[in-house]
Amino acid sequence: MRWDQLFDDLEAQLGAEERRDRDSEVADRTRRERATVELGSRLAAAVGSVLRLRLMSGAQVSGELLDLGEDWLLVQLENARQAVIPLRAVAGVAGLPVRASSARTARRFALGYALRGLSRDRAAVALTDTSGQVLTGTIDVVGADSLDLAEHAIGDSRRPENLRGRQTVPFWAVVLVEAR
Repeated sequence: MRWDQLFDDLEAQLGAEERRDRDSEVADRTRRERATVELGSRLAAAVGSVLRLRLMSGAQVSGELLDLGEDWLLVQLENARQAVIPLRAVAGVAGLPVRASSARTARRFALGYALRGLSRDRAAVALTDTSGQVLTGTIDVVGADSLDLAEHAIGDSRRPENLRGRQTVPFWAVVLVEAR
């Protein structure tokens, strides 16, 4: 009788040790798999979700993630406007799913190409830079690593009499470009 109890106890200990080993291996595999997941894949899984973004300028914006490219996000802000946000201007994201999306990938074009679309459409924009300053106007030229903004009030058309000046803004300084 004592032998049966001893063997049952040894069997239970062996089973518990096997479960601990299996749980440890699953946790290790999960950590290794998560280490290969890039932010872009997690953002792709979040398209259609509402996110809260903390930007390098210190500002926070919330809105639905509509689309993304290799280095930019398109967000429908709470004020119903759409904004292009360079990915390198994002200091943190709240509301991002843990899992990544393998089904959806980012658009293949970079920030400059997206900004050229705004320039082509002659859209009035509010551009926020890394210092938090907001410039308003129309994007005239988009170069390889900077843009030229013809400054004017948002309600005014881009005519010579409405221009306050012209600013060249390097892409690294752009935090948010809000189409008005």
